[in-house]
Amino acid sequence: MKVTRTFDILDHALESYNKEVALAGKVNKNWATYSSREYFEKATLFSYGLLAMGLQPGDKVAMISNNRPEWNFADMGMSQAGIVHVPVYPTLSNEEYEYIFNHAEPKLIIVSDQALYKKIRPLMEKAPSLKDIYTFNEVEGARNWKELMELGRKNEEKFRDELKKIRNSIGENDMVTLIYTSGTTGLPKGVALSHRNLVSNVMGTIKVHPFGPESKSLSFLPLCHIYERMLNYHYQYKGISIYYAESLGTIVDDLKDIKPDLFTSVPRLLETVYNKIIGKGKDLPGIKKRIFFWAVNLGLRYKLHNQNSWFYRLKLRIADKLIFSKWREALGGNIKIIVSGSAALQPRIATIFWAAGIKVLEGYGLTETSPVIAVNNYNTNEIMIGTVGPVIEGVDVKIAEDGEILCKGPNVMLGYYKDARMTDEAIDNDGWFHTGDVGQIIDGKYLKITDRKKEIFKLSSGKYVAPQVIENKFKESFFIEQIMVVGENEKFASALIVPNFEFLHNWCFLHKIKFRDNKELIGIPEVVARYQKEVNEINQKLAFHEQIKRFRLVHEEWSIATGELSNVLKLKRKIIYQKYESLLLEIYSYTNGERNRAEKNH
Repeated sequence: MKVTRTFDILDHALESYNKEVALAGKVNKNWATYSSREYFEKATLFSYGLLAMGLQPGDKVAMISNNRPEWNFADMGMSQAGIVHVPVYPTLSNEEYEYIFNHAEPKLIIVSDQALYKKIRPLMEKAPSLKDIYTFNEVEGARNWKELMELGRKNEEKFRDELKKIRNSIGENDMVTLIYTSGTTGLPKGVALSHRNLVSNVMGTIKVHPFGPESKSLSFLPLCHIYERMLNYHYQYKGISIYYAESLGTIVDDLKDIKPDLFTSVPRLLETVYNKIIGKGKDLPGIKKRIFFWAVNLGLRYKLHNQNSWFYRLKLRIADKLIFSKWREALGGNIKIIVSGSAALQPRIATIFWAAGIKVLEGYGLTETSPVIAVNNYNTNEIMIGTVGPVIEGVDVKIAEDGEILCKGPNVMLGYYKDARMTDEAIDNDGWFHTGDVGQIIDGKYLKITDRKKEIFKLSSGKYVAPQVIENKFKESFFIEQIMVVGENEKFASALIVPNFEFLHNWCFLHKIKFRDNKELIGIPEVVARYQKEVNEINQKLAFHEQIKRFRLVHEEWSIATGELSNVLKLKRKIIYQKYESLLLEIYSYTNGERNRAEKNH
């Protein structure tokens, strides 16, 4: 059958695969599985329930939930009833929730658990459009989503023909979802996406890998983010069983339990996995430690497309048997592909994982492009580490004179909701979407991202600095967990550094350095000197104007919960600037009279 709307994927999966396990999620620590038929039936009952509630095509329903099969029942139920799905992150502030509710004007909200119910319930009074709130989990005093399902069951006869009529009336260019970007500054923007936007992206990515109905995937990135959501549709179209992790904390156990063939990730998580593996290697005794790091150093010299010598490949087989096979075992023992997106991946991380038999395919896109613009292709062997691969089929890309990446295609959004001015600024008269990213085309094929246009800054000397590139080089150090490069309109570049405290604590133990807490630790002269040594070594790999002349260590670890990282683990630079204003003033040795200039710059 021809798939042009998201709910057509549901029909396609039922007709083509009719799987025993289409979706699975944990209930009381055990996997609850749903067949293709059960998925279809539950989504349809949800559609009937919404219609019985009086909702009509074009109305909106907000959902704030963790990843779970019920997310899909509700999502597809909305889609085929013409209801616009407004997925929202569970980690937003009350101010952001209030803004989204009043801007999107949803009629209903569905939340996952008691904590979210308690947080969202009081906000309903400030959003006139909201009629009711439902929960997925059983919450005392709250209406449960099963009531909507039961309402649908009771009204199945009444709305069967109505639902068919609505399905037939929905066009591929109709809005199916409204996604509020978590942006690093200001209030979120509502990105309106159509069925065509999402379906075209599914079709543009299905030929990237060979996996299908015989395969399993683990999903743990938030489904409210377009990256995981589109791949969720992608998996369903290809008949891949989807298992939803309970939380980020259960990923390791879930990997070992279900032994998936593939999953999607963001670079920060892959960096964390790599650092933990290396940390365990450092704790090995004697000969085992030497063999471990022999394998690691060998892996870092790996080259794609069989470019290593026969002798290297022989040594790699030995390293694989002794070391790398254990890495794969830690990821479930069956993992073949990891798709990485949302931010730049360090080339050394991709290289070592490929050497270990774990193929990492880096891709690129934005919420506004549904999201994929380019991705490395395993099937066609069009892969280049350090790039985001070839542009996907059906999408056009060109590089503007200032280096900005422009995109045109069926994946480009309908526009920013209720904001024609901002839409016109983003999409020019010729239909090119201005991504805000800077990049280049390598070998006439591979797209390489160098930085965010808005994040590149100019020193007072006139030299430009691309902070992401520098930050990725510094994060190769085992001592550094996070770093933010600064220096707009200043004489030189500087940085705020979050130490890898687990690694640093071990280093202090070996060097008999005592401390009460991390706050005291970062001020110890020997620690500062060790970080200066690390900075000096990495500076040698950078151009003079890119080198970090001064830095300050910070004792707080940056996270989503504390506000320094976005929901996909990107730096919220404006928030970090504000939080560490005094340190930045200290770095550049401002006098009181110069304070206003610093605040203006940052």
